[in-house]
Amino acid sequence: MMRKLKKAAKARGERLHHSLAQDIGARILKGEFAPGALLPNEAEWCDAYGVSRTAVREAIKMLAAKGLIVSRPKIGSRVQPRDSWNLLDRDVLAWYWATSDQHRFLANVQEMREILEPEAAALAALNHTAPQLAEIDAAYRGMVEAPTIADWNVSDVKFHLAILGAAGNELLVPLGFLIESALSNMFAFTATHNTDMRKALPLHEAILNAIRRRNPQAARRASRILLADTNSVIGRSRKPAARRAAGRKR
Repeated sequence: MMRKLKKAAKARGERLHHSLAQDIGARILKGEFAPGALLPNEAEWCDAYGVSRTAVREAIKMLAAKGLIVSRPKIGSRVQPRDSWNLLDRDVLAWYWATSDQHRFLANVQEMREILEPEAAALAALNHTAPQLAEIDAAYRGMVEAPTIADWNVSDVKFHLAILGAAGNELLVPLGFLIESALSNMFAFTATHNTDMRKALPLHEAILNAIRRRNPQAARRASRILLADTNSVIGRSRKPAARRAAGRKR
């Protein structure tokens, strides 16, 4: 396991304790260690992974900072209740995506976007500066010119983050960077399940044009139309999975 962990850390350009935290964190999110469960102690982690106590301690600190566990002297580390987990942390979101029911994850992300994005687009229409509009436009152009789905995904994320940045509310900016991981996973999923990603270009362009015209009602409406289109893609992608599951039951 030590060799595998070191290889994973090297591949991701991470330090060993980060890969260790990722592995333990993923096991927590999968339910291998349930909320309230006492985790193995330092010595047991060292034996299990073949790592130093220093690596274990740093990993435990990292997991505690993300709200997954609480560590007490002479007691050990215990898994926190789910409502204490910082699901907006980049790492935790990535682990959550990798270990959860992906359709449930996508539904949760969509609900969050429906609460946030139409109003952010309306605010961007009212408050954007010329450089901020240029950033939104550049992200849209990146989608138009994207040679691959991966390139499209990068520009798509930039487009939505740029709108959050143009809304003029300082609290939205850090939130945007926190949810970047969730958006990246969602857009990668929808891009691969959409038969023609370019059909979404006019929907993005409508948001851009409404923001450019400083029309908050049109920006809000265009954002909701785009979100509805994403919902339809997610709905289509669930049907083959449901048929495969039904086939296995037979």
